[in-house]
Amino acid sequence: MNYFTVLRFGHCTALNKGLIEHCLRRYIPMCQARFYVKESENRYRQRIGANERTQKKALRIRIMQNFKSTRRKVEEIIERENIWTIPNFICIGRIITSPFLSYLILTQDYQIALWLLAFAGLSDLADGWIARTWTSQASKLGSFLDPVADKLLVGTMFLSLTWVGLIPVPLTCLVVTRDVVLVTAASYIRYRSLPPPKTLARYFDPTHATVQLAPTLTSKLNTGVQLALIAGTLASPVYHFVDHPILQCLYYITAFTTVAGGASYLLSKDTYKLLRKKKTPTRTSP
Repeated sequence: MNYFTVLRFGHCTALNKGLIEHCLRRYIPMCQARFYVKESENRYRQRIGANERTQKKALRIRIMQNFKSTRRKVEEIIERENIWTIPNFICIGRIITSPFLSYLILTQDYQIALWLLAFAGLSDLADGWIARTWTSQASKLGSFLDPVADKLLVGTMFLSLTWVGLIPVPLTCLVVTRDVVLVTAASYIRYRSLPPPKTLARYFDPTHATVQLAPTLTSKLNTGVQLALIAGTLASPVYHFVDHPILQCLYYITAFTTVAGGASYLLSKDTYKLLRKKKTPTRTSP
C-alpha cells in the first residue's frame, strides 16, 4: 500500500462520512479480501440455513405421511365394534355393585347384602343369555368385561367376608392371587396383540377389539362354586349356621376349583383368540 493510496483513502472518508466500509473496500487490498471472505461466509450460512429449513419441512411432510399410512394400516388390521350393548351395561352395573356389597358386609347388613348378591348373580346369567340369544348384542369387549366383573365381585366379597371373620384368610389369599395373575396375563395379551403404534389411548380404547377371551369349563365351574360359597357364608349369620360343616367342606372345594381353573387357563390353547379384520375382496373390472 503506497502513499497515494493512503491519500485517496483519506479523501474518500472526508467526502463519504459514515461510509468507512466503502472506502476500506475500495482502497485497502487487505480489507477487500476480508470483506470478500465475510460476504462469502454470510452467503454460505444463508445457503446452509435454507437447506436446513428445506430438509426440516421435507422431514415433517414425511412424518405426517408415515403417520397417516400407519393409521390406515392399523384400521385395516384392527376391527372396531359396537361396545354399547345391553350385556356390557349389565356388566358395568355389576362392577358398580361390588363396592356397595362390600360396604354392606362391613356394616354387617347381611340380609340386604344377600339380596343385592342375588341380583348380581341374576344379572350375570342375564347378560350371558342376551349375548348368546341375540348376536347383535355380543361383543369382543364383553368376553373380557364379563370375567373381569365376576372377578372383581368375587374378590371384593372374599376380602370383605374375611375382614369380618367369616372366610379363612388363606382361602382368600389363594382366590385373590389367582385373579390378579389372570388379569395381569390378560393385560399382557392385550398389549402383545395391539399392532404398532402401541399407545395408552389405543390400549384402553374399547372399540379396538384385538383379542376374544373364551373361559374354560373348569373356570366356569370355579366361578359357580365361589359364588355358592359367598352366598352360603353371607346367609350364615342371617339364618344362624356360621361354621357349618357344609361351609367348611365348601372351603376345600373352592380351593381345589380355584387352582384347577387357573391351571386350565395356562394349559388350554383355546382360552383366547387373536382377531384380525376380514378383508373384503376387491372386484376387478373385466
